Amino acid sequence: MAEPISVPTTPLNDGTAFPKVGLGTYKLNGAEGTDAVKSALETGYRILDTALNYENEDAVGRAVRETDVPRDEIIVTSKLPGRHHGYEETLASFEETRTNLGLDHVDLYLIHWPLPRIDKYVESFRAFKKLQDDGLITSIGVSNFTEAHLRRVIDEVGVVPAVNQVELHPYFPQAALRAVHTELGIVTESWSPIGKQSELLTEQVIVDIAAAHGVTPTQVVVRWHVQLGAVPLPKSADTGRQRENLDVFGFELSDDEVVRISGLERGRLWDGDPETHEEF
Repeated sequence: MAEPISVPTTPLNDGTAFPKVGLGTYKLNGAEGTDAVKSALETGYRILDTALNYENEDAVGRAVRETDVPRDEIIVTSKLPGRHHGYEETLASFEETRTNLGLDHVDLYLIHWPLPRIDKYVESFRAFKKLQDDGLITSIGVSNFTEAHLRRVIDEVGVVPAVNQVELHPYFPQAALRAVHTELGIVTESWSPIGKQSELLTEQVIVDIAAAHGVTPTQVVVRWHVQLGAVPLPKSADTGRQRENLDVFGFELSDDEVVRISGLERGRLWDGDPETHEEF
């Protein structure tokens, strides 16, 4: 087995050292999912990103319990589904997640979608703060929140989310929202960082930059996220691709290359406008 890759960290606003690349686990289910997550941990991944709606918290938790990697080195992330928004509902949902994972605490807990029509995300975040105060969650954050959603939570709960996980890839660089995150002290996480099921990796600019550095197009895109200050969450069950996705700290893109990659911007790839998208 090759040596694990050492991943540098960035600090969250609560002092947590947060690795600069993590593992997405969507559709990594059952025994195969557990094996894939254990492989990722052996490769060097330390952020594991799951959600109640992924229906794989049990597989992820089993991997954490079975791995030789110390528990305190792993950041297990899960997310509150839309159907459980509300203060008491959030507390109950978190217990369901904790039971599924088979862990005594969760390292990062996120509101999966804001669901502004339902308008209970502030109550849920208030429950997050209680869970954090009770020592059951280390870091609390959100996912798919706009600037307005973020500022409202901060104003009404008095806590700045540690993380906002959003759709982010070269077709949708989210420059304005990333600037807001920087202003507020929120770390950006990128879901679908390599634009799954799109032609992103065959874009000539990315292919050319990869050739110039002697790396793969995927590594170029993951490295682009890192240099933007965003934490990408690439998903793979394949050990070789897991290593490829994480092995991005031995080269550096020039400022011009980062700009050229960002120039591919064309908008969201999926129906994920946080003002209207609902996922329960």
